[in-house]
Amino acid sequence: MKVLLVNGSPHAQGCTYTALCEVAAALEKQGIETELFQVGTKPISGCLGCGACIKTGKCVIDDVVNEFVEKAKDADGFVFGSPVHFANASGAITSFMDRAFYGKGAVYANKPAAAVMSCRRGGATATLDQLNKYFTISNMPIVSSQYWNMVHGNTPDEVRQDAEGMQTMRTLGINMAWLLKCIEAGKTAGIAMPEREAKVATNFIR
Repeated sequence: MKVLLVNGSPHAQGCTYTALCEVAAALEKQGIETELFQVGTKPISGCLGCGACIKTGKCVIDDVVNEFVEKAKDADGFVFGSPVHFANASGAITSFMDRAFYGKGAVYANKPAAAVMSCRRGGATATLDQLNKYFTISNMPIVSSQYWNMVHGNTPDEVRQDAEGMQTMRTLGINMAWLLKCIEAGKTAGIAMPEREAKVATNFIR
């Protein structure tokens, strides 16, 4: 089993990275393989709404998003990390997730996911709410911890001093591993994944 951890910060080894590494270490102690995916610092376009990816499964903007989606097909779980910018997720991770999720529900359905935030002081719960919406629209079980999935600090060293935040990250990793093992045990026992009804889309303008 493998979990992809996505760093949505422009800082490759900053505060968000520090939090994600703590989650990854806890997962690996439980026998779960991990891979850290860096969104990077190159500009990421938002979704153009062209619908091409619904037909092809690939975004017409061929960048890091397409690279991630290919990896996501083989992943069993996900952790998306973001710094807090103006009480929201970073612009990069927002554009990234808009395109990574749009029209690709089958890639993520029934796979556990969690969001992790790093902030200096405030805005983390708003960011958590924002990122969780990608999961709840994609039939993904959300993995929780002992507190909201956030760390506080302005530098990696400060984050490491947030004892409760770091423990929250470790608990998140343990909970993610437990859920993945439960899903695997269910498959082994012959429990099928949920059958889905044909999707109904209702518009409210007649």
